[in-house]
Amino acid sequence: MDSGTKKRLVWSFLSNTVGRLSQTAIQFIQVPVFLHYWNMPLYGEWLVLNSVPTYLAFSNSGFGTVAGNKMTMMVAGGDRDGALRVFQSCWWLIVAMCMAVTVLLSGALYYLPAARLLKTGLIGEADTKWIVFYLAVSVLLAQLEMLLQSAYRSIGRYPYGSLVKSAMALAAFSCTMLSVALGHGARATALVYAAASIVGTVFLALLVKHDIPWIEFGWRHMRLSEVRALARPAVAFMAFPLGNALNLQGTLLAVSYALGPVSVVVFSTARTVSRGALQMVQMVNSTFEPELTLSFGAGKLDTTRTLHRRACQLALLIAVVVVGGVMTVGPYFLHHWTGGHVPPSRGLLSILLLVVVVYSLWSTSATLLTSTNQHQRMAAIYLAATSLTCVACYYLARWEGLYGAAAALLISELAMNFYVLPESLRVAHDSISAFMASLLHYPSSLRPRVLLARLRGGRPWLDAE
Repeated sequence: MDSGTKKRLVWSFLSNTVGRLSQTAIQFIQVPVFLHYWNMPLYGEWLVLNSVPTYLAFSNSGFGTVAGNKMTMMVAGGDRDGALRVFQSCWWLIVAMCMAVTVLLSGALYYLPAARLLKTGLIGEADTKWIVFYLAVSVLLAQLEMLLQSAYRSIGRYPYGSLVKSAMALAAFSCTMLSVALGHGARATALVYAAASIVGTVFLALLVKHDIPWIEFGWRHMRLSEVRALARPAVAFMAFPLGNALNLQGTLLAVSYALGPVSVVVFSTARTVSRGALQMVQMVNSTFEPELTLSFGAGKLDTTRTLHRRACQLALLIAVVVVGGVMTVGPYFLHHWTGGHVPPSRGLLSILLLVVVVYSLWSTSATLLTSTNQHQRMAAIYLAATSLTCVACYYLARWEGLYGAAAALLISELAMNFYVLPESLRVAHDSISAFMASLLHYPSSLRPRVLLARLRGGRPWLDAE
């Protein structure tokens, strides 16, 4: 790899570190705050309601991601006009889809008995509907924010865009926690979060306009042909947020139906602790993804193969190290983190940590497929696997309690490993034997003594083989 690639990887790693740390901080801070100011059953119902709008993310998230890839390639080729056409076309498509989803959701909330369907005994019918609506607005706005972030990626400033998004997320979270601390109920808290999201989206749009003068928010450059060209990979991308929602919020709903809201809190908090390692793995994925796109697009298969190996190696190493640490201090931390409200379970935590290790390998390898728009079949398999996981989670929770619910999460992770690894190796022109050997081989630049010397001398830390 050349020095430019190494430098971008370092800055991307640093910005993604800030982003993942902020997400982890949000996950860990909110639990004791909610449990301190609200009671445990109310917090359990809030988690259930918060899970419902997440399913709306599948409606248009793929267009922002795919548009960002195409804009990046066009700007690199000197075609800013083409990049602007893609931006405006996707902007108005996402706006139209958000408006349509909002209308459909409003109609569904008006006619359906939301509180009875979601089993919210402490939160009334009207409050349940408004909470779902407010949180849905926030989820839909996130799709516009994704496209705005893609504008920064197109000019090579994706670390800056990531930092701005992290700051916005922390601001919205702080407003929400302030609402809870001031004694407001669930409905008012959801409204505060939605208002903060609206302000954040407007701010990001103004910032993009200031930093990237050729970006315009009109419709003069909008073309339906651009939308049609992006439709197939974008539709496939929609399966990922839907699958994630099934894997995260869907399993929470399964536990809620099988065991009740109190068990939801126990399961959710234990999984939050275990997902500390998963956040680190996702940080590796976000760091390497832009460079995989550039190297593969330039036909540099040697660099692509090296990046793929290094990413998988680093993700697996981080997962094993962090999982070992969490297994050691996790139960103690869980007890004190929740103020004794949630009983620690080493067995439950062990199963959830095993899920993280199995996840780490396929999710990082899959970055090669998503970054090169070769993800259509993988998306279908992921959606099928997570759907099966939700069903299994419900039945195993009824038969074996929370241990069964946690074990069900392994289904989708194992299925994805069997598909993703061979497919990624095919794209990288790599063999399974060479790939597996690379996971155990660390180049001299990554050995502790050499790495320390390079850091002291200001030299890049990542060398190619």
